[in-house]
Amino acid sequence: MSKGGFGRSLFSLVLWIFIYLLAHSVLFITIPSLLPDVGKFIEDYRIYISVGMTLLIGYMTVRSLSELAYWSLRIRYGEGTSAAVRSLVRIVGMASLASGIAGGVAGGAAGVALGGFLGIVVGQGSRQVIEQALAGLIVLISRPISIGDRVTVAGETGVIRDVSTMFTVIDKDDGSVAIVPNNMLIGSKIYRYVAKTD
Repeated sequence: MSKGGFGRSLFSLVLWIFIYLLAHSVLFITIPSLLPDVGKFIEDYRIYISVGMTLLIGYMTVRSLSELAYWSLRIRYGEGTSAAVRSLVRIVGMASLASGIAGGVAGGAAGVALGGFLGIVVGQGSRQVIEQALAGLIVLISRPISIGDRVTVAGETGVIRDVSTMFTVIDKDDGSVAIVPNNMLIGSKIYRYVAKTD
């Protein structure tokens, strides 16, 4: 099943890149040379057409790239890690797409400044989410804890119920459930209790 998912993702990525190149060449090269009146209209609204086309096809390309990353990693690292990488690729891809479009619309040095500013704003706005996702990746790949382990982490003692990309769920001894953000897991001591065998 993963080979089929990888193949579909790769095909989708190549297809969206091809569609972008084809649409760009038809709209901005072929139509203006064949129909000059329509070409003048297209030239007048070129920036808006380019932005709309780049947003739509760029989104689909980022989505296909994230699926390709997911299926590439799924066999080796499992569902949780692969899903975290997919989410991270989507966040970074969409932020890059937004910054690139903003920079392209403004043009020149103003475009670079605007693109950089938007990159900083998006980066700061999503910093905690990206930090959590990266911590989740580290936890899922390095596996300092596993489901079923009895641990004390971030001041919480109990049995690990689930480890996801963003949080670790601990069933505490008093019957309550602690949801610990993975960046706290990375930044604190982890005590694993091992049953003694005689």
